[in-house]
Amino acid sequence: MGKGTKRMLVVDGNGIPLALSISRASRAEVKLAQETLERVRVPRRRGRPRKRPERLVADKAYDCDRFRGWLRRKGVIPCIPPRRNRRGRRKRWEDEYRKRWRVERTFAWLGNFRRLVVRWERLAMMYEAFCILACIIICLRELLK
Repeated sequence: MGKGTKRMLVVDGNGIPLALSISRASRAEVKLAQETLERVRVPRRRGRPRKRPERLVADKAYDCDRFRGWLRRKGVIPCIPPRRNRRGRRKRWEDEYRKRWRVERTFAWLGNFRRLVVRWERLAMMYEAFCILACIIICLRELLK
């Protein structure tokens, strides 16, 4: 059994982190993605916070019928490229998928925090706290530009 940690991140169109989830590396990414999407809370001026994005841009690792169905039930349009072995109708996802670089940029910003590159903390709670602190710093940097 391998050791490691997965960081799952949901960002907005500008690369600002909205939700973060930390888990062991052996968990399936699709299950972790569902948990992370459930954590999204974007405040509005009036009313309840927004919990669902309009669309979700993800890579081929998330191409699963169960996950796509879950997203559709939530009212989220999936922009996920199909795997090679996928059959059936393929929708246009190329235009939206070009925006995925923003997610990778946010992970690169997290990589600038040396404390997060190698997990030195024994407790996952402490590592998650440092990741949240890094996300707060990223948000402040982007908002103060």
